Amino acid sequence: MKKMTERRDQPRRALNWQGVKRGVIVIGASAGGVEVVGRLFSMLPRDLPAVIGYVMHRGMIPGHLAAVLGRRSSLPIREPQTGETVQRGMIYLAPADQHLLFSPQGIEVNRGQRERGTRPAVDPLFRSAAATYGDRVVGVVLTGGGQDGTHGMIAITQSDGLTLVQNPDDAHMPYIPLSAIQGDHVKGVYALEDLPAVLGTLAQGGSVDGPPEKRR
Repeated sequence: MKKMTERRDQPRRALNWQGVKRGVIVIGASAGGVEVVGRLFSMLPRDLPAVIGYVMHRGMIPGHLAAVLGRRSSLPIREPQTGETVQRGMIYLAPADQHLLFSPQGIEVNRGQRERGTRPAVDPLFRSAAATYGDRVVGVVLTGGGQDGTHGMIAITQSDGLTLVQNPDDAHMPYIPLSAIQGDHVKGVYALEDLPAVLGTLAQGGSVDGPPEKRR
C-alpha cells in the first residue's frame, strides 16, 4: 500500500492533498459482501472519526445481519429508523427492504422504488450522502454483481468527494467495482486489507501518497 502521511502540502497527485476531513463513509456491496465487509469492519480503527453508512443487497425478510457483522466489527452496528441523529463512530446498516438515506435532518429509511432491481440499493445512499455532506464523503464499492453504486459514485465525485473501489482482482465478484471504474473516475483502487488504514487516514484529513492505482 502507498505510504500515508498527515502532511497537507502533498502534490495534487496525492489522494486528499487538500487535507479535507472525510468523515462520512458510505459503502456498498452485493454478492460476497457479508464475508468481505465482516473483514473490513474488523480492521477499522476503533477510534475512527467518521460515520459509516452501509448497504448490502439483501432479502426482504428482516434477519440478523447487524448482529452477524457486529460480532467482528470494531465499531457498533445498528439498523436505524427515520429521524435518528447521525453519530460519529457508528455504522448504520440499511434494513431489509428499505433504502438508507442521509439528510440534513438525520437518517431516513424508506421503501422507495427499487433501483437496479433491488431495495435497499447503494445508489440512493451514495446520492443522499453527496447531497448532504459534499466533499466530506468517501464512497466505497466492494464485491458484487451488477451496476448498483455507479451513479452514486458519480454523484460523490461531482460533489468533490472521493470514490474508492475494492480491486476487482481481489473481489469475490468483480462486476460492481468494474462498473464503477468504467463509469466514474474513481480516485483509488485498493486491496481489501489496505482499505481500513486508507479510510482512517482520510477521515483524519490526511493524504495517501502516490497516484491512484489504475486497472488496465
